[in-house]
Amino acid sequence: ESATAFGCLMSDMWLGESDLVSPVDFYSALRKQYPIFSEGIQQDAQEFLICVLNGLHEALKKVRAQLSKRCIKDAKASREGVSETSIITQLFEGQLSYDITCLECRATTNRPESFTVLSLPIASKTSCSLQDCLKCFFQQDTLTHNNQIHCSRCGSKRDAAVKGTITKAPQIIIFHLKRFAWQGKQKRKLSTTISYPLGNLDLSPYSSPLLCKDADYSLSAVVNHSGFLDDGHYTAFCKHSITQNWYSFDDDQITKIPNSSVQSDTAYLLFY
Repeated sequence: ESATAFGCLMSDMWLGESDLVSPVDFYSALRKQYPIFSEGIQQDAQEFLICVLNGLHEALKKVRAQLSKRCIKDAKASREGVSETSIITQLFEGQLSYDITCLECRATTNRPESFTVLSLPIASKTSCSLQDCLKCFFQQDTLTHNNQIHCSRCGSKRDAAVKGTITKAPQIIIFHLKRFAWQGKQKRKLSTTISYPLGNLDLSPYSSPLLCKDADYSLSAVVNHSGFLDDGHYTAFCKHSITQNWYSFDDDQITKIPNSSVQSDTAYLLFY
């Protein structure tokens, strides 16, 4: 139901028969799947986005058996070779690879992890760039104390170094800027000004060498959040894929804006 309503919403938006379109039918259908998004309650745009992507994936997915060239007769092996794919995974799903190195014996294991949204820490309380946030996310981390790994070579728990790399870059990459963070015992909104490029975003420093030639991205949309932790307002900037013009969406107010206005100090989600 939600996928059908989303298809109708896309048709209504692009047919151009109305000055504006309300997503009320799609919202109503999605709310049946995810009752948490009830009316009148402030919700998180990133959590809503993930539910939208998950809901559309579940409705549109196809089960595909990933078989090797030789016939797999073992039933267990066949089950393990089955994956689910959809237009959502084709557009938005990427893959990270974490190298985990034991600091005692230097043995390294690899852990792959799929993602649709990368949640980036904010590198400064005052101002920083998207590249600064990416460097923070991909910098080597050390697992100690309660976070130690069990090293199979040492046969016991050890401190370890962890380093992530993008091994599969999605066609559309979404960055979530972690503006809502714990400061002491309280959760607060970080109002840090974050600069981000409209084009030529280079992800090669964080990607495997094979991806370097395809790791260049251009900004296509921004979700902004103004206000505070429990009281705020969402707006969006979107680039028209044909005219390349930028537009501001603020409820029923749709305005063409210059490129210079796309840089916002309230940016919360970035679509490249």
